[in-house]
Amino acid sequence: MLITLPILLPLLAASVCLLFWGRVRLHKAIAVLTMGGHLWASITLLAQVRASGIIHADIGGWDAPIGITLVGDLLSCLMALLTSIVGFAAVLFSCAATDDERARFGHFPLMLSLLGAVSGAFLTGDLFNLYVWFELLLLSSFVLLTLGGGRLQFEGAIKYVTLNLVSSMIFLASIGVVYGFTGTLNMADLAVRLDELPPADATMLAAPLLVSFGIKAAVFPFFNWLPASYHTPPPVVSALFAGLLTKVGVYAVIRACTLMFDQEWALLGDAILIVAGFTMVTGVLGAISQNDMRRILSFHIVSQIGYMLMGLGVAMTVLARGGDAEAATLAVAGAVFYILHHIIVKTNLFLVSGVVLHATGTSALERVSGLVQTRPLLAALFFVSAMSLAGIPVLSGFWAKLALVRGGLQGGAYAIVAVALAVSLLTLFSMTKIWTGVFWGDPEEKPTDAGEYARSESRLRFLLVPITMLAVLTVAIGFGAAPVFDFAMETAEQLLDPSGYIDAVLTPLPEVTP
Repeated sequence: MLITLPILLPLLAASVCLLFWGRVRLHKAIAVLTMGGHLWASITLLAQVRASGIIHADIGGWDAPIGITLVGDLLSCLMALLTSIVGFAAVLFSCAATDDERARFGHFPLMLSLLGAVSGAFLTGDLFNLYVWFELLLLSSFVLLTLGGGRLQFEGAIKYVTLNLVSSMIFLASIGVVYGFTGTLNMADLAVRLDELPPADATMLAAPLLVSFGIKAAVFPFFNWLPASYHTPPPVVSALFAGLLTKVGVYAVIRACTLMFDQEWALLGDAILIVAGFTMVTGVLGAISQNDMRRILSFHIVSQIGYMLMGLGVAMTVLARGGDAEAATLAVAGAVFYILHHIIVKTNLFLVSGVVLHATGTSALERVSGLVQTRPLLAALFFVSAMSLAGIPVLSGFWAKLALVRGGLQGGAYAIVAVALAVSLLTLFSMTKIWTGVFWGDPEEKPTDAGEYARSESRLRFLLVPITMLAVLTVAIGFGAAPVFDFAMETAEQLLDPSGYIDAVLTPLPEVTP
């Protein structure tokens, strides 16, 4: 079935790579072809869901809520498509950027298994299987973090895996409690049964789950593991992590709040808005205090997570108080638009930092300058993505922030809107800091020794291919914002009315007669 392909393709391809261990060129070819197929499957799946409505598959023939269920609605299919885009760009970049020694130790099958696990987390309709996919992506990401054996990598990986294992333990314990109270782990069935529980019990079940998801999303105050680890692995690994891993946590928060815990919006909405505000502020303050390009970008991941939670929090508080439903829908649409924009832009900025590192041997601002003269195309590509992240018109980030601000103002959430606007200005400041440090000024007379392969011009030109693709996509989203926003509004309406999801999953599939 089509909905299984975004999961099966990369996992099967990773298995094939293991059969040909050490065959680097074959691994590259398999990875590129697999992500091309993944992209086709995700586009087809999203088109089918948008045309025909929510679809699901009951694995093994066991109807929900007993069996394992995969569900494709607009949000999950969008996330699967974004996984394809980021994965395809990362694989292309890896073909030129990853050295043969690292590739022989499993770089490409690890990337594929990570992408399969991320797709599984987005498409699953079951809490326990969400935990399983979390663990698989944690395992793959931990090995990718440590591959190469550098001291800095191990230090970052230990911080990364420690807090994420704590999150996993909380998640697993929460699953046990949820099952004890409700007798089910199917998300659609949980949405029905949780409505029958007393509010105090539902709140008790929601709190540890959301804490677990919040750790994985790197929200305040659980974000320290991210800036401590994301700058340590090779840039393409950082780009893959920056684009996707924290978004799995954000997706889980959105799914849990809109589907399972909608009866607790009054309490949870205020909490999410507070967390969103602190996440924005602490992330951007951490970014402007850094003097390394990759560290700045790592802190900005934290800051931008706050914008995604802002849209959800505004919608929950507005609807809980009987406010303007249009404002709530607009706020969630802004969050969806922001996720789409951020995944593409943040991945691209980390890939740009990878080219800077490969070309000069460093990403420290005080040790690089003048790249606008020596590498004008790279400078232009960075400028597009950086200005989009800062929300400069008419790029994708501007429209995403505009929708969030309009939804917040219309819903009366003036405090979080003020925080979002202030953080946007500080984001622009930190992007300007990178521009003046890395790209402006006089070029270095002698590049830092980074190895012969890193200075190869043909290799560096190939690295610009996926970066250019993502930058063009960013510009296209900005200039074609109307259809993208219409899609985001459809997704928001579907999220805020979970009855369609529940009916689609709990209605048995028709039997296929031979």
